[in-house]
Amino acid sequence: MRFIFKTSYAQDVNLARHGGHVFWYGMLLVAMACAPWVVSEYWLAQITFVLIYAVVGLGLMLLSGFTGQFSLGHAAFLGVGAYTQAALTHVGVPAPLALVAAGLLAAAVGMVVGLPALRVKGIYLAIATLAFGFIVEEVFARWERVTGGNAGIHLTAPNVFGWVLDTDVSFYFACLVVTVLATLGILNLLRSSTGRAFVAIRDSEVSAQSMGIHLARYKTLSFAISAALAGVGGALYAHKLKFISPDQFTVLQSIDLVLMIVIGGVGSVHGAFLGAIFLITMPQVIALAKDYLPSAVGQAPGLQGLVYGLVLVAFVLFEPHGLYGRWLKLRTYLQIFPFYRKGMFQRQKSYLKSDRLK
Repeated sequence: MRFIFKTSYAQDVNLARHGGHVFWYGMLLVAMACAPWVVSEYWLAQITFVLIYAVVGLGLMLLSGFTGQFSLGHAAFLGVGAYTQAALTHVGVPAPLALVAAGLLAAAVGMVVGLPALRVKGIYLAIATLAFGFIVEEVFARWERVTGGNAGIHLTAPNVFGWVLDTDVSFYFACLVVTVLATLGILNLLRSSTGRAFVAIRDSEVSAQSMGIHLARYKTLSFAISAALAGVGGALYAHKLKFISPDQFTVLQSIDLVLMIVIGGVGSVHGAFLGAIFLITMPQVIALAKDYLPSAVGQAPGLQGLVYGLVLVAFVLFEPHGLYGRWLKLRTYLQIFPFYRKGMFQRQKSYLKSDRLK
C-alpha cells in the first residue's frame, strides 16, 4: 500500500500525485505511440474511434459527472461540430482552424441551450435537452444548402497547413494529440476554482449558492465547455468517417453517450475513457457471441439494444460507480488485504439535501 506524505501545498494541485502516476501514464503514452506498428489496421481504426469518443465523453463527463447537469441531446453538439468542419474544409480552411471554429460554434450553441435550461433541472433538464436534440436533427435534415440534407455530405482528408493526413496512421496521431490536450485541459480545469465550483454545484446547489457561487454563470460555462469538446469530437468523427448525414446524430447517439459515461463511471476522468472503450468494443463482442448463440437469438434484430439495456441495468443496480469504481475497489482490496471492508466505499451524506431554492 502506498503512503503519500505531503510537505507543501503545491502537492495538492499537482497533476501527478506520485511517481507511479508519471511512470504508468508515461508507459501508456509510449504504448499509444507504438500502436500503429503493433496492432492491425482494423484495430488501429477502433482505437481512433475510442480516442474520438473519449474527447466527447470528457465534455459530457464535465457536464454530468462534475456539474450534475444531465443532457440527452449531446449528439446535437457532435453534429454541429461535424457539419462546421465539413463546411469550412470545403472552402479551403485548414483543418486545425476549422477544428477550433467547430469547437467555438458548438460552445456558442451550448450556451444558447444552457441559458434557458437554467430554470429547470433533473428530469426536466433532460427533457429540454432531448427536445433540443430533436430540433437540431430536423435542422440538419432540412437545411440542404449547408448540410446536404438526408443525402449527406462527403469530407476530404484533413489538411494541416499543406500536410494532408490521408493515412490512418497520420490521422490516428492527430486524434491522439487532440485527446491528450483535451484531457490535460479538463484535469487542469477541475483543479482550478472553476472546477471546484462545478463540483460544489453538483453536490448541493443550495450550499454552492450560499458560498457565493454564481449558479447561472457556472452552469452556462459548463454547458459551453462540454459542447465545445463535443464539437471537436464531432469534427474528428466526420473526418474519420469521411461522410456524415443527419441519421448519425440522432437521439440514439445521445443515449449511447450517456451510456458511455454511466458505465465508465460518472464523476471520473478515467470513466470517460473506460466508457469509450466499452462503447466501441461491445458491438465486436456481441458480433463474436452471435456465432455461439441459437439462430433465433443471434439473428434477432434487437439483440444489441437488449444487451446494452441489460448491462446498464446491471451497472446501476450492482456497480453505480461504473468500471472505474470497480477498478478502485479491486485496487484497494489488493492493497489492504486482508483488512478490506465491504462497505468502505459507501457514501455517507452529512447534510440534508433540499431543493427549496427560490
